[in-house]
Order: sequence, then C-alpha cells, then structure tokens
Amino acid sequence: MIIDIERIPEEGLHIDRDFELENSELVEEEAILLEPLHAELDLRKKGEEIYIKGKIHTVVSFICSRCLSPFEFLVDSEFDLVYLPEELFEIKEELTDDDLDLFFYFQNQLNIREIVLEQLNLSFPMKPLCSPDCQGICPICGQVIKEGNCRCVRESTDPRLEKLKIFIKR
Repeated sequence: MIIDIERIPEEGLHIDRDFELENSELVEEEAILLEPLHAELDLRKKGEEIYIKGKIHTVVSFICSRCLSPFEFLVDSEFDLVYLPEELFEIKEELTDDDLDLFFYFQNQLNIREIVLEQLNLSFPMKPLCSPDCQGICPICGQVIKEGNCRCVRESTDPRLEKLKIFIKR
C-alpha cells in the first residue's frame, strides 16, 4: 500500500486494515503467521515531516529455542515514527546514534506495507521461549523436561569449575 505524501489531508489520514504477509517475509525463519496482521495507523503531515502513530496486532507461531516445541506468540505493539524527505539525508562516512532514529521517504511516497512489516519483525523476541522458565531438553535422554518423562539424575558439575572445589571447606 503506497501513500502519496502530497495527498495526505491536513487533518491527517487514518488507516485501519489487515495485511496479508508471507511467512518468508518474517525475520524469524521458523515463524508462521496464524492470522492476518491488523494495523491501525494515523498519519499526520507537518511541513515535510510525516508523523506515524500505529498499532499492530496478530498471532505468530514460533519454535521454542530451548525445548523445540511450537507455541503461539501474541503481537500487540504500538509505535511512533517520524519520516523525513530523502533530500535531507546526508551521506556520511560514519553514522551517529542520532542517525539511527531517522527514517526517510522517497519520491514523495510511503510504503505502508513495508513499515508495518518492519514493525512486526521488530516486535519478535530475540530468543523465542514457550515460557520464561522452560528447562529445554534433557542432555542425557533427549526428552522435553517440562513434559515430565525425564527421570535422569544430573549431579555432574561443569568440568571448567572442577578446580574451584579446592576452595570449598568440608
């Protein structure tokens, strides 16, 4: 969905719609969209700056990084962005911290689909976990620990810590 900057009314533009995205467009390779991405966006133009206030909502299926079980992740994210015209972009040899917060539109157009997709990808967890206390897979028997089928006794210590035992008084 391409928005022409010149056609944004003075009172702003409200967009409320679903976006059909392909799973291959997501940064997490194993992620699967379980429902369409719903976005509500308010665009306002002040001079050459475009202010975008938005919300996105969807449900994504991830694979847990510890136990390899699939789980559902609710995306309910809000964002505020400011876009500037490409003419204000300075070519620099090195970026500063302030440059990382800048966004630019090109040829007086904004691609809303790309903005929404980027915000969806930014809302994903760095390490998807089915629960914060997931114990993963037993290194001895290979069973998922949370399922309760593992009866292994793990009393071994990390071999790198063995030399520290001399400091323990018995």
